[in-house]
Amino acid sequence: MNFVDILSPACALFLDFDGTLVDIAPEPGAVVVPSGLVPLLGTLQQYLGGAVAVVSGRPIREIDSFLDPLRLPVAGVHGAERRAANGDLAHLPPHPLEVVEVAARALVARHPELLLEHKDRSLALHYRRAPQLEALCIEAMEQAVDQSPGLALLRGKMVVEAKPGGASKGSAIEAFLREPPFAGRTPVFIGDDVTDEAGFAAVQRLGGLGVKVGEGPTVAWQRLSHPGALRLEFESAVAMKVARKDRA
Repeated sequence: MNFVDILSPACALFLDFDGTLVDIAPEPGAVVVPSGLVPLLGTLQQYLGGAVAVVSGRPIREIDSFLDPLRLPVAGVHGAERRAANGDLAHLPPHPLEVVEVAARALVARHPELLLEHKDRSLALHYRRAPQLEALCIEAMEQAVDQSPGLALLRGKMVVEAKPGGASKGSAIEAFLREPPFAGRTPVFIGDDVTDEAGFAAVQRLGGLGVKVGEGPTVAWQRLSHPGALRLEFESAVAMKVARKDRA
């Protein structure tokens, strides 16, 4: 894979956050943003004419906090909320989460090593510190989602989440591609988790490229070993493009 060729001015770049731009942390608030990542993303955004967006399971407000002062287009909560390049916000209608919350809180009360994350339009139950409870978490969340019209269950790395049924990273990317500055460009989506597979499928169906970060089965056509490898690829590509521009 040659990022110098992939990151052409005709590219629209979509990026997952956790496990892709940054390393996975034991809990969501413990993520460390590497020094240099924010200016690197700013350089990529400038080079690609603004066609860089984060497509994450996190809410938009958290992405903004981690990438401050950079303010990119963002699809948050797996596409349940989205901020376009012009700043316009769109949200899917909320669905009742009460049944799911009661079930998840009951589990957390019995197993304090579990972590419940409330994202306004979704609820995520993390079991990273108690992987032996995976089956129990999935069963409890499945039963609660089955009793909650409009919700769907999404599994990720050591997490199970109840989200709006109409939300997916693939549909969020397709929405971006109908708007400037993304429209008419070749989409590239880079992600690491099962939750990113819909995004890989969407961009490749549209003639673009999916890149999987890390191990595991995937529909993506390319792969990188870990987030640090992706950052190095971006740094090398940016440096080479700047050098080419200086020689022109």
